[in-house]
Amino acid sequence: MRDSTRLALERAAELTRNNRLVDAVAVAEPVITSADEFESAQIRQWLLDHADDFTREV
Repeated sequence: MRDSTRLALERAAELTRNNRLVDAVAVAEPVITSADEFESAQIRQWLLDHADDFTREV
């Protein structure tokens, strides 16, 4: 996964934890939709591995 993709996902998680879901989607959607098949698989795995990053308390 590209560093820029990982950083976008991490930022989206941070925004979600801060109740800024619309902003989180705006950050994550472009990298998710532009990913090729290989990177999409990596994104799916990252999301599975880091689901708690989106929900834990700040």
